[in-house]
Parts: sequence; C-alpha cells; structure tokens
Amino acid sequence: MEFLNDFLAWAWARHHNVLSWYIRPLFILPFIYFAYKRSWAGMIATIFALATSMFWFPAPASVDPTVAQFLEAEREYLTGAWTTQKVLLTLTVPLFFSLLALSFWKRSWWWGVAVINLAALGKVAWSVVEGGQSGWAVLVPAVIGMLVCDAAVYFGVKYVNRRKNQAATV
Repeated sequence: MEFLNDFLAWAWARHHNVLSWYIRPLFILPFIYFAYKRSWAGMIATIFALATSMFWFPAPASVDPTVAQFLEAEREYLTGAWTTQKVLLTLTVPLFFSLLALSFWKRSWWWGVAVINLAALGKVAWSVVEGGQSGWAVLVPAVIGMLVCDAAVYFGVKYVNRRKNQAATV
C-alpha cells in the first residue's frame, strides 16, 4: 500500500505542471482519428495515454497559487463522499468519449465538433463550480484545446473531401 501512496504522491506532484493541462485536450485528435478509422485498439490506447499523461511532465519548481488551489479542490472532489449526483456527473466523462467515438465512427463531423465544444465548456463550468475562482485556471487550456480540435476537424474534413473528389474524377 505504501508503494501505491508513493506513486500517487509522485503523480499528483506532476499533475501540477500546467503543460499537461495543455497537452491533454490534444488527445482528442488521435481518438477522433481512430474512431473515424473504426479502430477500437487505437481508441483504447489513446484513452490510456490520456489517463497517464498527467504525470508525463516533471513536477514544476514552483506552482501558481491559483493552480494549487484548484487542484486542492479537485482532490477534495475525488476523495470526498461519492453521492449519486457526483457519480452521475463523473459518468459524463465516459459519455463524452462514447458520443465522440459515435460521432466520428458515423462520420458526423458537426456532431463531433458539438461534442468537443460542449465538453470543453462543460469542463470549464465544472471547474468553476467545484473550484470557485481558482477554477478559471482551466479556461485557457480548455479553450485552446477546443479551438485546436475544431481546426483539426475542419482541416480533416477538407482533406477527406478533397481526396474523395480526386478519386471521383480519376
């Protein structure tokens, strides 16, 4: 049990590195790609990479007080009593991935973008509700991630459509 506590402390210290906050939304892109290609293995591997990415970066030398305050609120949320409301709210994460996979599996670009944007805005809203003023610390990473994903989908659609048009003329 001591090993597990040591590992969690090690991982939690690295979670304070905000670089992981910027990287994490970008995992949506390979997830979308694998959903589009209908690759279960790719989608599962992407979710595994996403889940472990919080501790890929070194622990920061100094932590922004707002970030530390928000992460403490996040820790309290995770370690506090699990009510029905909290369980249902937490189930929105697998629901997000299910809807995202379904959208791109079925080639519904607009639904996929709607799911991405709703999730990003929902993450910000949850962060502010749970973390108070410190919850705004996730705004910039969430919005940048959302915009990058939206742009990637847009250019992906253009690329796929261009290839279809080229194949139709040959």
